Amino acid sequence: MITLDTPTTTITAFILVAAMLTSLAAMLIVNLLGAIDNILIEAKSPHFMQMHTGGFDMERLRRYAGAHDNVEAFQVLDYLNIDGAEIIIGKDALAWSVQDNGFSTQSKEFDFLLDLNNNVIQPADGEVYVPIYYMRQGAAEIGDTVTVCGVNFTVAGFLRDSQMNAALVSSKRFLVSDNDFEKIRDFGIMEYLIEFRLNDISQASAFESEYLMAELPANGPPAITFSIIRIVNAITDGIMIAVLVLISLLVIVVALLCIRFSLLAKIEEDYKEIGVLKAVGLRVSHIKKLYMVKYGAIAGVACLAGFIISVLVQSPFMENIRLYLGESNRFIPGLLFGFIGSALIFTVIMLYVNSVLRRFRKISAAQAVRFGAPQEKTKLIRGFTLSGNKLFSSNIFLGTKDVLSRKKLYITMLTVLIISSFIMNVPQNIYNTISARSFMTYMGIGQCDVTIGISQTLTDDVAGSTAQIADALAGDDSVSKYTVLVCKMFDMIAGDGSVRRLRVELGDHTAFPIFYSSGGMPQTEAEIAISKSNADELEKTVGDEILLIIDGEERRLTICGIYSDITNGGFTTKAVFEANQGEILWSSIPVTFVDGLTASAKVSQYREIFPFAKVSGVEEDIEQMFGATIAAVQIASRVSIGLTIALTVLVTLLFMKMLVAKDRYSVAILKSIGFNNANIRRQYITRGMGVLATGVVIGTLLSNTLGELVGVALISSFGASSFKFVVNPLFSYLFSPLLIALCVYVATLLGVSDIRLLKISEHIKEV
Repeated sequence: MITLDTPTTTITAFILVAAMLTSLAAMLIVNLLGAIDNILIEAKSPHFMQMHTGGFDMERLRRYAGAHDNVEAFQVLDYLNIDGAEIIIGKDALAWSVQDNGFSTQSKEFDFLLDLNNNVIQPADGEVYVPIYYMRQGAAEIGDTVTVCGVNFTVAGFLRDSQMNAALVSSKRFLVSDNDFEKIRDFGIMEYLIEFRLNDISQASAFESEYLMAELPANGPPAITFSIIRIVNAITDGIMIAVLVLISLLVIVVALLCIRFSLLAKIEEDYKEIGVLKAVGLRVSHIKKLYMVKYGAIAGVACLAGFIISVLVQSPFMENIRLYLGESNRFIPGLLFGFIGSALIFTVIMLYVNSVLRRFRKISAAQAVRFGAPQEKTKLIRGFTLSGNKLFSSNIFLGTKDVLSRKKLYITMLTVLIISSFIMNVPQNIYNTISARSFMTYMGIGQCDVTIGISQTLTDDVAGSTAQIADALAGDDSVSKYTVLVCKMFDMIAGDGSVRRLRVELGDHTAFPIFYSSGGMPQTEAEIAISKSNADELEKTVGDEILLIIDGEERRLTICGIYSDITNGGFTTKAVFEANQGEILWSSIPVTFVDGLTASAKVSQYREIFPFAKVSGVEEDIEQMFGATIAAVQIASRVSIGLTIALTVLVTLLFMKMLVAKDRYSVAILKSIGFNNANIRRQYITRGMGVLATGVVIGTLLSNTLGELVGVALISSFGASSFKFVVNPLFSYLFSPLLIALCVYVATLLGVSDIRLLKISEHIKEV
């Protein structure tokens, strides 16, 4: 019969949580992948898309598509880019939005825009379907009036865009009817989405190289491939799931440690009975079965309950997936994988219990019957004697000596405290890093207050507009620093002699430096820095050379640095050389202001002065692009704090109860020579706090080192291949240790409360 004592309850709770998190993560992964597959299928997403501004030869594109064996379908969609200030929803304009907003009509062949039921939308005249991004932002509701350059529409619903759903994608499409599109055609700048569906999706990168080598229209951001579309749709929820997996793995480790605590304590209690059973000839395998049945029942009930709870609580976690991607239609497979996750936890638990119970083979029947408890070997510490102690009280000395002489026993509790510190600090460090302004330097953007962007979608004269803004900034006393960066396209000659196109950002990169995972920024005209995505595709590293055609001449540039980047599809390069030829694709002007000046006020001012430019505050950029991800990680960090409290209290309580049971003979001796309950309690508190101090120091160090590697693994999924943790010292070095210390202290007091019940006469006997 299983009694609901503290060890049983604690173990059941941890196994349940481990099974629930594992099962939940498995179900979310299956449903996320299913939902992504569904929307990509329903929308017939393109396998290759190149955004282009300006004129082009449509017939040449058709000939290229028709002659290419890998092209299944081809189309060019109109995308009317309209300034956010000209789009008014209700009473508020979208001037605050960092997104490039454009209007489109429904595609006829593929790349369909879908409603919230994933049906292809066919808007009526006077209707507009708004990107789901603005629904999530609370900027629009069904029935609102949308005014575009004086033309009114009614919000008929919200749309899912398989390419542009995610906040990380800087463009958003509004959908109107063909007739309404003609009414507003002259109010914006026309861009074109040149799209292909391929017979062999795996050749998308090769197709991109061939497309650029053919010098087809590519006056815009780097092309987007099918794999990138999948990744951007999975980012926010994928990171949440990854954090769940991380926490579940740590909880599994703690559950195993709890089982070890409990088994050791139970073996201590049953030591004499085990010896008697061995003495009468009962096999070790039969004795093990008695314990296996108990822990099998506990693990079975806990894993089943964890699976059931995961099914019940998955709905809130699925909310964002359903909103942005729709139903996965994988409910049954999700349940199956969730059940397999719980079954896996059960299997791991039983294998571990079986391994711990092997110590039955080492139990001597004669010693067990004679002593009634295992004869523990303690390591004597020379020179560390009570008589020679001058620094500490007797209770502190005895508590410290016990930890030092029985290190092996305390390793398990030490491990738990290290894990506790890890669980509490790592999610918090990830949150601090993502939400910090300095995080932009890991994403290919220098740290500044405001960015001013000028592109061909905003003005016909990028160079002239850039010069006008630079002159205005030079005469603005409130500006502390600015620099002009321009992007041009160059031909690059690969090692096999083939030619491909490379976008290079030119200017002074020392003014607003970014973080380089290896090497550093370009400082001479013979150097070039490349993004991690480019480095991987080109198979280049620091010190290698790139051959570019600059002003009609071949020039070899040495790669001086590699950096992470999320802008322009992640395929960017930076250099400082001068190039007279070549059209400016776009320019960017980062700006910082004198101390104390509010950037938001200057953003509003610059938007009025420079209507032909895109002006955005960096705080806005971070919030709008990473807001959902930051919120998800913040929730995870708060959950980790609650989990750490429960974990530390329960495990310390269990450990101390086991320790008291193990030390009942020693406690009786201490009582017999004059130590009262309060004295002995102080000794146990000293033990707990001594282990705590070591555990917190190691855990905090690991959180900021090993935890950084874990953070990179999570965050690299959306572009930052390397970064340094932003650590909040107040949290990591004060709040976190104090909270864990409080948990250990309270749990120790509760765990050693049984000391007062130990009677000297029952536990001291002649041997």
